[in-house]
Amino acid sequence: MSAVATRPAASRLPAAASVPAPAQRPPALDGLDPAWSRLVTAPDAHGTPRTWHLLDNADLLAARDGNGGAARGTILAVHGNPTWSYLWRRLLAPAAEAGWRVVAVDQLDMGFSERTGTLRTLPERVRDLGLLTDALSAEHAPHRLTGPVVTLGHDWGGVVSLGWAVDHPDLLAGVLLLNTAVHQPEDAAVPAPLRLALASGVLGRATVTTPGFLETTLALGHPSLPRAVKDAYRAPYRTAERRGGVGAFVADIPLAPDHPSAAELDRVAEGVRALTVPSLVQWGPLDPVFRDRYLADLVDRLPGAQVHRHEGAGHLLAEDVDYVAPILAWLDAFGLGDAEGAASPTATATAASARPAGEQPVRPPLWHHLDERVDDPTPALVEMAPRGSTHAAGGPRIVSWRLLSRRVRELAAGLVAFGVRPGDRVSLLVPPGADLTAVLYACLRVGAVVVVADAGLGVRGLTRAVRGTQPRFVVGEVPGLTAARALGWPGRRISTHQLAPAAARALGVDACLADLVELGAAVDLTDTFDGTSAPGSGVIPSPAPDDVAAILFTSGSTGPAKGVVYTHDALAAVRDALAQQYDVGPDTGLVAGFAPFALLGPALGARSVTPDMDVTAPRTLTARAVAAAAARVDATVVFLSPAALANAVATADDLTGSELAVLARVRTFLSAGAPVAPALLAAAQDLMPNASAHTPYGMTEGLLMTDASLGEIATAQPDGPGGVLVGAPVADVAVRISALDGTGAATGAPADERGVTGEVVVSAPHLKTHYDRLWLTDRAAVRETPSDSATAGGRAPGGAGRWHRTGDVGHLDADGRLWIEGRLAHVLTTAAGPVTPVGPEQRVEALDTVARAAAVGVGPRGTQQLVLVVEPAVRTRRVRLAEPVLARTVRAAVGLPVAAVLVVPRLPTDIRHNSKVDRSALAAWAEGILAGGRMTRP
Repeated sequence: MSAVATRPAASRLPAAASVPAPAQRPPALDGLDPAWSRLVTAPDAHGTPRTWHLLDNADLLAARDGNGGAARGTILAVHGNPTWSYLWRRLLAPAAEAGWRVVAVDQLDMGFSERTGTLRTLPERVRDLGLLTDALSAEHAPHRLTGPVVTLGHDWGGVVSLGWAVDHPDLLAGVLLLNTAVHQPEDAAVPAPLRLALASGVLGRATVTTPGFLETTLALGHPSLPRAVKDAYRAPYRTAERRGGVGAFVADIPLAPDHPSAAELDRVAEGVRALTVPSLVQWGPLDPVFRDRYLADLVDRLPGAQVHRHEGAGHLLAEDVDYVAPILAWLDAFGLGDAEGAASPTATATAASARPAGEQPVRPPLWHHLDERVDDPTPALVEMAPRGSTHAAGGPRIVSWRLLSRRVRELAAGLVAFGVRPGDRVSLLVPPGADLTAVLYACLRVGAVVVVADAGLGVRGLTRAVRGTQPRFVVGEVPGLTAARALGWPGRRISTHQLAPAAARALGVDACLADLVELGAAVDLTDTFDGTSAPGSGVIPSPAPDDVAAILFTSGSTGPAKGVVYTHDALAAVRDALAQQYDVGPDTGLVAGFAPFALLGPALGARSVTPDMDVTAPRTLTARAVAAAAARVDATVVFLSPAALANAVATADDLTGSELAVLARVRTFLSAGAPVAPALLAAAQDLMPNASAHTPYGMTEGLLMTDASLGEIATAQPDGPGGVLVGAPVADVAVRISALDGTGAATGAPADERGVTGEVVVSAPHLKTHYDRLWLTDRAAVRETPSDSATAGGRAPGGAGRWHRTGDVGHLDADGRLWIEGRLAHVLTTAAGPVTPVGPEQRVEALDTVARAAAVGVGPRGTQQLVLVVEPAVRTRRVRLAEPVLARTVRAAVGLPVAAVLVVPRLPTDIRHNSKVDRSALAAWAEGILAGGRMTRP
């Protein structure tokens, strides 16, 4: 009997847990080819011969390649508890097609392998697996196991597979993992399901005597597992005598240092740090056991790992999503199994985004103006009295360059004293203003990675963002900290303001910004930031240009919000692009009513002001608030979001003569973040008559790609399919078009051919580096052009950066200017070919009787019918089919076959931008209406 049988947890297992039984082949089961089943005998950790059941596609591989079964390599797949090798059934055939052998084992006492009559520990299981592969290596072809080997593990099979990986570096070529863990953080509780299973009096009944643990696991599918699949997982565990391994696995979870498996778990966890092979971690964030903190630990131990979080997937990720295609794509991307061998994980991961050393410009860091103006008493930023302000008399908060510089340095030193280290993620739940600016620049200065997710994402979106990034620290005001506490967001809490002791305890707050300032003020800031001393000297070094600086979340208007990763160099390039395009710099007065640009004022050296508005509700901005903000900094540049701009224009009648005079001094006006109607730009021009009005085109992944002035927009004549003119590329930006095929897919090679509609592909020095923990999404967003794909790894000419697929569709006109025709996801696929939505919408909105319109497709892709949903100029209260006259007028304006015209009181907008119509939701609604559904509002 093994040593594990004497431990207290084992004593809670019933006698049935140690009943020996031979290995066997499984019966006919859903999706499982009987030809894959094999029984193999090998000695176990104690030298006793044991028979394993495994799934092996070696014969299939040999039959398909006709050369005796030579494989590119072997994927060694290890299941967890209480699953078995059936978990990997979907991998075997596609892997064989790709030239990979798969050996998926049933661990001893699990699945259809031998029941040993012992309770096996982790060191025994790791050793068992190694001895099995030794035996397989001695077999004859095609069953002989040869390298290279890529391990694949899930749940506790992840730990066992990693133990094998640590022990077999000569054979190891890569590591694949689904939800698993190799370390229990000291500051985190053991997941509740495991605590319950391990409880005294519960372990045996839940895992062995009854199938409770098994059934609970099978209930974790998203969506629910089909009955046939559940029955297949139950097949090896029908009786208590066959479930002994299930209970033993749970009992073997080492929760204390003296546990018999604790030392082995520690060995594997530390050994993983030494692995230099590529790795891919696919993760289901809905897992109630292996939460995102375990993913963060794995990423820390495998710093070169590629990670993809599958939103909506959980513990049974292999059942919830297609995990096979990502594995095969990753094997190819990293050259695993190729004759020349695999590239190192770090080199390959960054090859697509790195620029040749000789072509990378040296840009000053974002904080260089703060370092240069340490004695400047003039204003750096002004925060107009926000709602709920606690400032004296509710007046503006004015921060000089001298104060801001010192405060950033004090906060930076205080953060380091508090435990923040380079690479640590810091989530900032602070609205735009002086506090956010100071703490953001302090984090950047010490090499911490700032995580910024807009409150407009809502509670669910923010929770997904914060948990997904796993910050070590959270800085917030009371509302953000309250949400963090209530929703279990990770990270040590730092409050922007001093809280009463009881409130601090309730919110789990460890410090406030004033505490950090006090810590930082106690050091010699000159010596601390001189950047010339050796490590360990107390000097805070500057981060490298290619170090990650920030994770900025997208709006979530086209799916779950994505974390966009920027390096310090890329952020500096954003600053430089704005400065060059709009002549913004020292002595510029900047009104920033658009959050991303409110934070760039100090980086540009400009005096910046945040207007009096609720940043989570842009329509709260008034014309008088814009004028008051402009007066405070003698503004020459104003940047507002379209929603904020619309309300400012709507309240323009409230302006006084002196306020109009202030706005007349503005020389440049910008609005971006969503499409801006020419009429709205023209109305804003009336407010700022001496300003040049511009609407930049960009996205979170690249904040400035093209620019169009109001004059260009007003005189432009739509050509071909129409669209919104967004202008010519700005300096250092390249724009290409990937033409649409007949199915509406962007399959054409990116090119600058004029008049061709397709997906917009861009490249620039200030593009994102990648998406955070979304490896598949990042791969899908990268394209190559024929001119550079062979030599530059997807870089634009001149090494400007990767080519990024924007998801927008449009075309270049004869002058090389970009016109946007909609989103790729909203392209209609009719029998006559693809139709982009913006052109038809513009033609209908030009009618006096229509206020707004949306063009959507109903029916199967390839034969979709065009439907126009219109919001009439004269307000209506009900949904209806358009009257014959309006329907004829709309059809004539569109110039294409229109199946139906629907009238609604108001078009629905997406969750983030009041000016963006949610065409996907509207299409589903229209299809329901036309199928006979009730005339309810969309």
